[in-house]
Amino acid sequence: MITARLACAVSGLSFIAACEGTQNVLAPASPDARLIASLSWWMFALAVLILIVTLGLLLVAVALRRNGEARAISRRRATILVVLGGVVAPICAIVAVTVSGAAIGDETEGGRRIDGATVRVAGERWWWEFSYLAADGEVLAVTANELHLPVGRRSRILLESDNVIHSFWAPNLQGKTDLIPGATNMLFAEPEVSGEWRGQCAEFCGLQHGLMGFLVIGEPPEDFAGWLAAQAEPAAVTSHPGLGVFLSLGCGECHTIRGSTADGEIGPDLTHLASRRTLAAATLPNTRGHLAGWITSTQEIKPGALMPEIVPDPADLQHLLDFLEALE
Repeated sequence: MITARLACAVSGLSFIAACEGTQNVLAPASPDARLIASLSWWMFALAVLILIVTLGLLLVAVALRRNGEARAISRRRATILVVLGGVVAPICAIVAVTVSGAAIGDETEGGRRIDGATVRVAGERWWWEFSYLAADGEVLAVTANELHLPVGRRSRILLESDNVIHSFWAPNLQGKTDLIPGATNMLFAEPEVSGEWRGQCAEFCGLQHGLMGFLVIGEPPEDFAGWLAAQAEPAAVTSHPGLGVFLSLGCGECHTIRGSTADGEIGPDLTHLASRRTLAAATLPNTRGHLAGWITSTQEIKPGALMPEIVPDPADLQHLLDFLEALE
């Protein structure tokens, strides 16, 4: 059992490493991220400029003291060197970065028409809940750890937390924005191409902060509309033997499966679990083996997670897995 748990954990870490290639601020997939990437390069160039100036001043100092003898320099030249290298250059760099950052901040505030989705993001311990809202604020669908957005459309994302401060960061699409208890922050996302990108909580929030990830999936508007319609439906399977196992183990006290009596609000909504690509906040791929490992070895995979380990007998475990895999 220990070997199986270790293999599951190692596989999960490998999965995270594989996803890291799609979490890159220098590979922008939206107009906002492109502005941020441009600012990053300008900051790097300015840092190189300051380094060159500093090294130049150092070389001047070395040149003025050859063979152990200090060469005299006029007060005027000394003043010019100090003012240019120690005052003018740093001030120019600071002003340039500040002005650029302010300009980009204005751009990312969403001055363009909002024609995509409106998503309420709740930062939990330690996972993400995504609620898709209609124009009147009605909840259309709820999912977890997987954010779908229409390509070429600008979506509004509302950020909330009822526990601690989290930070929502999908670097390929947008900058970091905090989720602060008692407040609702907002950002905008506009993927330009279809693809998958990894996001992460960027504010230390507790034991499993490092494994509080999520996926962002950009897809054509028609595909997004079909996905959202499917997510809005109740579970297709509500008479499966595994549902009885699910309820008897107390899983329904924490998780919701729409269309059944499971209506818990502590853990992720599992109504369409099988349609998701990952488990445990983008920690594991969503396969039968990893699902079994997550259920029975939760604390080995994510120590401190609020989900307790459950070890049903083998027959019940197989029924439970069959049921969860049918929740598409």
